[in-house]
Amino acid sequence: MLLKKQIITLNDGTTTEAQAPVIISASRSTDIPAFYSDWFINRWEAGYIRWTNPFNGKPLYVSFANARVVVFWTKNPRPMFKYLDWLDKNTPQYYFQYSLNDYDAEGYEAKVPSVESRIKSFKELSQRVGKKRVVWRFDPLILTKEIDIDELLRRIKKIGDELHNYTEKLVFSFVDIGIYQKVQSNLDKEQVPYIEWSTELMDEFASKLSELNKAWNLQLATCSEKIDLQKYKIAHNKCVDDDLMIELFSHDKELMDFLGVEIQQADLFSDGEVVKTKKLKDKGQREDCGCIVAKDIGAYNTCPHECNYCYANVSKQVAKRNYESYLSDKNKESII
Repeated sequence: MLLKKQIITLNDGTTTEAQAPVIISASRSTDIPAFYSDWFINRWEAGYIRWTNPFNGKPLYVSFANARVVVFWTKNPRPMFKYLDWLDKNTPQYYFQYSLNDYDAEGYEAKVPSVESRIKSFKELSQRVGKKRVVWRFDPLILTKEIDIDELLRRIKKIGDELHNYTEKLVFSFVDIGIYQKVQSNLDKEQVPYIEWSTELMDEFASKLSELNKAWNLQLATCSEKIDLQKYKIAHNKCVDDDLMIELFSHDKELMDFLGVEIQQADLFSDGEVVKTKKLKDKGQREDCGCIVAKDIGAYNTCPHECNYCYANVSKQVAKRNYESYLSDKNKESII
């Protein structure tokens, strides 16, 4: 069983059953580093969180007792910088998925700091934790009547020229308007003149991005995309990535056992080999998502970045209200 369970003691002294995952995702549903760093640290010290299933409304508890890796997702990690030393001492291994887009002129990410500020934060984070542990995401790619492929690439080049020495990978996705009803609703509500990505447009973009990357030599990968872009040396990504974990954290036997990894050391007769004995794809994610199984601890409708394309909020007003509720009591067991 990938998500083991255990009995935990709550703050009020009662006991209950909790999931005890090995990998924590923090979080696809909201920006924990930007807005909920204090909550995360408080709850890690407490040893558990309460999480509400967004589909059936049922609460459950998540224990950190077995956690070996935390994957942070963010557009602004700076509020968590004050806790990096604490994380190194008190948590297991971690790395960051850092979305750094450029929609400043359009205001599509209204409450996200400026591109220049986020580039500075990216560099500082990379210098602090290492460039392998900070993955650059340009996510999502939005086409509009004003932003064509060449304009998108111009913006990506401007950021990539700054970041290519501070990361090893660029992950991107084409905005999924048809799949996520909330994305389409939010874009329509904000009157964003979006253009749907066709296979031909995706191919054109990939070809030109591959040319740009000759100056950077980054690993290029798509997030949850069906289209095959291997001819441009663009892979299908795993954001919760066992290969990256093996590269970074192979010394962690508990983690390697969970991943089903057998590391055969090099000797006089062989170059060594990493053998995987388990299939760990997260079946709770979309078909084209390559992530391995993890427990996400975030909550929908709680991110106040006010991104026009957001799939995790039904509206900016609801997210703002929930965030203000959190600020009134940062000691909650759950974000909301």
